[in-house]
Amino acid sequence: MLKQLYIENIAVIEKNALELDEGFNLLTGETGAGKSIIIDSIHAILGERTSRELIRTGCEQATVSALFADLGVAASAKLEELGFSAEEDGSLLLQRTLRADGKGSCRIGGRPATVSILRELGRTLVDIHGQHDNQALLNPEGHMRFVDALADNAGLLADYQETYQRVKALQREWKALQMDDAEKARRTDLLSFQVRELEEAHIRLGEREELTARRTVIQNGEHIVGCLQAACAALCGEEEAAGALPLLEAAVQSGREAGRYLPGLDETGERLTAIQYELEEIADRFRQELEEVEFDPKELEQIEERLDQLYRLSRKYGESEEDMLDFLEKASRELESIVTGEARLAELESRLDAEKALLQKKGAALTASRLLAGERLDQAVCRELAFLNMPGVQFITRRSQGVYTAAGADQMEFFISANPGEPPRPLSKIASGGELSRIMLAIKSVLAGHDQVDTLIFDEIDTGISGRAAQQVGVKLKEVSRRRQVICITHLAQIAAMADRHMLIEKQVQDGRTYTEVKPLQGDARINEIARIMSGGEITEHLRRTALDMLESGKKV
Repeated sequence: MLKQLYIENIAVIEKNALELDEGFNLLTGETGAGKSIIIDSIHAILGERTSRELIRTGCEQATVSALFADLGVAASAKLEELGFSAEEDGSLLLQRTLRADGKGSCRIGGRPATVSILRELGRTLVDIHGQHDNQALLNPEGHMRFVDALADNAGLLADYQETYQRVKALQREWKALQMDDAEKARRTDLLSFQVRELEEAHIRLGEREELTARRTVIQNGEHIVGCLQAACAALCGEEEAAGALPLLEAAVQSGREAGRYLPGLDETGERLTAIQYELEEIADRFRQELEEVEFDPKELEQIEERLDQLYRLSRKYGESEEDMLDFLEKASRELESIVTGEARLAELESRLDAEKALLQKKGAALTASRLLAGERLDQAVCRELAFLNMPGVQFITRRSQGVYTAAGADQMEFFISANPGEPPRPLSKIASGGELSRIMLAIKSVLAGHDQVDTLIFDEIDTGISGRAAQQVGVKLKEVSRRRQVICITHLAQIAAMADRHMLIEKQVQDGRTYTEVKPLQGDARINEIARIMSGGEITEHLRRTALDMLESGKKV
């Protein structure tokens, strides 16, 4: 459950920490006090999309952190799957920083994480239900999700989807092999020509680089010979001038002679001798290169022809030798698949028939599970709606046959009859805002034992209701809070009086700036707040007594 929410520099909240507990936690406040900012902050810490507009005016960054305790099985499993771990006491700290330049950061248990990882984990920690979720009930595509949740169909659905993916892969391969005889002949001729042309070229990795280097050598042959001859002359000498080696040899002899009288010159003489040997090796290498150098004009012509061939092939099959060889491999495989296509088609058709039969069997099992769950959901939701002051409502889950998709072959849609004697009609066409709020609460209550998320947040679930209906919604929220942590934002005193913990969101203006604070309410402060909610203005003694009576009644629920 969510133990603490710390918010810094989010909109009009400078710094605030919400201390939460198990059971029914409530937030109230005047319109515009900042209740939506709390929800936006929770969305942010759960990895949802945010805007830089959330950052408080004049600040470079904003921070939200959430401390969770007593993680549930689903959250613990997801945390381990993502490569993170909770603290030794079972707590987990999530942190997210938003920056004005768009560069934010996320941390899970003190370790860096991405927003997508934070979002994936967040879905196992908190379920936020707001007015837009009521609108989700109007979309039949989402109805099956509720049925599957009640049926605990995760295993059946995963098994079905595994077979479905195999069927789709076989269908794609089968379709790829389908072509008429004329197209097959054209494709075979083209591929045969391409494969033959590339194979006969005997392409070798790095060949163009080697040929280009050799061409450069041949084209500069005369200059290379002249340089080698000049180097040999400089080292070995010519008729007119002595070279470095003869002069060095004379220097060695003279040094040795001097060394007879000056013993300290021995080391210098040895160094000079080493230099002489090294220069002799270099001179031998120059002479060898000069003897072996050969620049055949025909070789240059052959190199130019080969480079031209490789260039032409690269224009058709890929810029580099590696690209051309890859093209050859793919073309060879495709050619082979066409040649052997008939046998492969027959094999695919046989496998497809078997996998489709298996898919239909698994789809039928999924359908049977959904039909049973739909009946249970109808009965349970009708009981909940009767409690929520909608006693005459019929709630019916109808299933129709659909095409096979990753979700099965079923189409599920909720129908209701709001009044006795009226035929059931699609929920999306006749439900009012207040009815949608209560229907969603009823569904959430039914699924509470099947949903492994520990914290439920209801943002203004009281939309469109009042009177006894509001009283019953409050009772139902309190009932749900005995199994899950409930955090609720409301404008109704009937719901506020049921909470175990009440916090006030209050806006103030100081020195020309707006600040929002969240503070816990107890005793007279809570009585006054419930009285304010009822009156919307002046708080009378009669309203305070009524608020006190409501709180006393709420304790007995």
